[in-house]
Amino acid sequence: MSDNPVFDRIRQEIDSNDVVLFMKGTPVFPQCGFSNAVVQVLTYLNVPFKGVNVLEDPEIREGVKQFSDWPTIPQLYVKGEFVGGCDIVREMFEQGELRDFLAAKGIEAVA
Repeated sequence: MSDNPVFDRIRQEIDSNDVVLFMKGTPVFPQCGFSNAVVQVLTYLNVPFKGVNVLEDPEIREGVKQFSDWPTIPQLYVKGEFVGGCDIVREMFEQGELRDFLAAKGIEAVA
């Protein structure tokens, strides 16, 4: 464990789930357009994922930005690897790269 308990909690989520989306709101009720866009992509690809609502925990909301060295939310992690935010996920999806990336990580994505 690290000296930062928030980082430990973030690492626990990432290590316990193959696909994790740190987002505003929940997968059923996203509370920002960017989070909604990533949820829509993952839902379209039929990828099971864990949504972590950063609005419920200000420490996680700020901590995940430091953890990934990425300034915005949502943030997508696959098999422990930081993928990116909304723009990156959307671009990967539109270019067909996201399905290949998920498959390479052993995640079945079915359209």
